[in-house]
Amino acid sequence: MLNLIQNENMKIYRRLRTWIMGLLLIVVVVVTAIFSHSGYEANQDWKKAAANNIEQTKKELNNPDLPDIFKQRLKDDITLQQYALDHNVPPLQNTLWAGAQKASGLIMLITLFTVIIAGDMVAGEFTWGTIKLLLIRPASRAKILFAKYAATMLFAAVLVIVLLISTLLANGILYGFDSFSLPHLTINPDGSVHEGNMLLYVLSTYGLKLIELVMIVTLAFMISTVFRSSSLAIGLSIFIMFAGQIITLLLTRYSWGKYFLFANTDLTPYLEGTPVAEGMTMGFSITVLVFYFLLFNVLSWEIFRRRDVAA
Repeated sequence: MLNLIQNENMKIYRRLRTWIMGLLLIVVVVVTAIFSHSGYEANQDWKKAAANNIEQTKKELNNPDLPDIFKQRLKDDITLQQYALDHNVPPLQNTLWAGAQKASGLIMLITLFTVIIAGDMVAGEFTWGTIKLLLIRPASRAKILFAKYAATMLFAAVLVIVLLISTLLANGILYGFDSFSLPHLTINPDGSVHEGNMLLYVLSTYGLKLIELVMIVTLAFMISTVFRSSSLAIGLSIFIMFAGQIITLLLTRYSWGKYFLFANTDLTPYLEGTPVAEGMTMGFSITVLVFYFLLFNVLSWEIFRRRDVAA
């Protein structure tokens, strides 16, 4: 099995387009970091700004028309800012961690690159006529298909690692690495402040966005097993990827729209308590995603197992 995965990885990385994708990702990361740094003020007094924000927030709390839920959020904000002042914890703005958080949006670019690879993994074998040479090996079709899927996901993992390392280096050079040890401040249920590991927090943010990547790439991989033309498979996969969110906006007007795949791929709204549609929860979306994940993989296997390669 490892030899099969290694063989599929060799097919991916021996192509010029793969290295162009990696280089383009690094260029986009650097350019994004430079543009974000353009308004940076190195000598700004963050303590004075935090103190002013606390005073302003306290005044807003005196508004009798303010809902209780917003009052609690303002109180939590005051607690966090006061803790930061007392323990000399500067805000994340204009630090390498702020850049790393913004760069998490570039996972969509990684998704696009991986969709291109996934759409070509199986359909490309038919396009170039190499499918017969692949299937005459002693390995079963199940192992061959799994090796292709695993290699695709490994490619995505490599790009994510490249994204994370390059964005930390780029923003660290621009803003300095002295903020690397900054903690992530959160409010405990008892109202106390908890200092968490900032790297773990950033990785968890990336992790939530990777769920969408896995689902879209799995869909593209299934499409690749359906068509014999790699161009058609890649084109259709990219179209579905970009059209999915638009279709979601149209379908969420109906009660059954919450079962649509792309209504559940982005789990980050649950962190803010704002689901895409009424009645949706984190558990519901995870259940829907698991169903689609199993469905796509079962269809991929059945289609590939039954595919006639005589022609």
